[in-house]
Amino acid sequence: MNNPFYYTPSEECRAAVHELIEWLSGERSTFCDHLVDTAFRAEIDKGKMFGVLIVEGEETALTRNISVHGKQFHYLAGYSGQICSRSDWPEFVPAVFDYLQPNGYFKQHEEEITQLNDEINNETASLLADKPLTPNTPHLPPSDKRKREGESDEDYIRRRQFENAELHRWKLRQRKIEEEKKAAENHITSLKTLRRQKSDALQRWLFHHFLMLNGRGESQDLIAIRDGEIPPAGSGECCEPKLLQYAFQHGLHPVSMAMFWWGESPRSEIRHHLQFYPACNGKCKPILRWMLQGIDVDANPLESKEEDERLAAQLKIIYEDDDICVICKPAGMLSVPGKSERVSVQSLMQQRYPDNESPLIVHRLDMATSGLMVIAKTLEVYHNLQQQFAKHEISKRYVAVLSKPLPKDVPQEGTISLPLRPDLDDRPRQVVDDDYGREAVSIYKKVANDRLWLWPKTGRTHQLRVHCAHQLGLNDPIKGDSLYGTPSTRLYLHAEQLTFQHPTNGRQMSFTAKAPF
Repeated sequence: MNNPFYYTPSEECRAAVHELIEWLSGERSTFCDHLVDTAFRAEIDKGKMFGVLIVEGEETALTRNISVHGKQFHYLAGYSGQICSRSDWPEFVPAVFDYLQPNGYFKQHEEEITQLNDEINNETASLLADKPLTPNTPHLPPSDKRKREGESDEDYIRRRQFENAELHRWKLRQRKIEEEKKAAENHITSLKTLRRQKSDALQRWLFHHFLMLNGRGESQDLIAIRDGEIPPAGSGECCEPKLLQYAFQHGLHPVSMAMFWWGESPRSEIRHHLQFYPACNGKCKPILRWMLQGIDVDANPLESKEEDERLAAQLKIIYEDDDICVICKPAGMLSVPGKSERVSVQSLMQQRYPDNESPLIVHRLDMATSGLMVIAKTLEVYHNLQQQFAKHEISKRYVAVLSKPLPKDVPQEGTISLPLRPDLDDRPRQVVDDDYGREAVSIYKKVANDRLWLWPKTGRTHQLRVHCAHQLGLNDPIKGDSLYGTPSTRLYLHAEQLTFQHPTNGRQMSFTAKAPF
């Protein structure tokens, strides 16, 4: 079976997806009426991930047939999450565990949490509302200890007694208000604690009921699959686990799968209409690692000893002296070691300079990006180059080939500013986030029909890739971008020019490495 995290859709999957697209778009009338239902269509048009799974075995109520080169295949169709709050639309595989029954355990306890939310919001709003101490004396009452002109001793004494009594009454009212405020704060805190306890308990109940099968016929719930950790919200509800679960339940053997996006792109994520996408890492990776046990799955072609040897042979030394080394990294090589033991620029440089005191790697390129990197050979040089990067004194120019030519109505040069942060549920993917994202600025200039020069003014992960692909950027993924676009033989992004001041002699140095595409 193909690897759901790294795949090119098979002909069979493409044929199945093509048929499903015709149904979703209303071009075929042989599918279910709900596909042209107004509410159904309106929701999926806002954005939904769909998937297909080619299977072998006896037909079931949900298998559909397609013909590719005269050969018949069965496939299943599915979607992630719910559509119109339903997980049981006909012709699509059902949820692994349908917890949305109107009077079921989940909905009842969810309603309790909703009521707690409302109570917390009401209590908080009341607490924040302005509360004068009394209608007539909202502030500290006036007090004048000096005897006024013409005021008799008796009048002075009576006035001071009244003022002191007013002050005492004011303090009592103030103390009462503070006590009421403290009691309200404690009540809100206790409600929040109760809400958290109920929410955690409901989440645990829910994930214990997601019993995931695997290719060996074994079953584990989601918490056990994640070694006791609470999974991210929505785990087990993506296309891939739903499709595999139905296949295993009905004795079907999975052959290949593909997932594609339908509808509008979300504001933060990069999702293009009808684009194929790999399974997500945060929610799906642990689940699919379990479910695919017992199934022969394609290995990631980028993770092999032979591939590492090929990449190591392609790394080129552009310039070298006693202080620095400028190299050209091939696409597919890590800049620094990851969780695996794959070859990286750092590991190769450490082999080349085994007695070196410097950390060597001053800056990084994405694994899929090729191009120039400067290596520090001493600790002093390392810190100097770091300072140049921090002060934006080092210039980097990239060349990229886009998936399609820029439309004429898009400026042929300009600046893109979209704040970025990691997608916590799907690392290393990045998302645009106006609230919590870090500033990310890129300059671009069209230099050919589909070719750009790119200058990153900040150094965020995947910055250029996201700025090209995002709908608020160029809305045009870089060719071969397996995360934000369509996979190809490589990512067509190359760091072709690097300019900096030599850390020792102060001479301005500029290096160029022509893109291999």
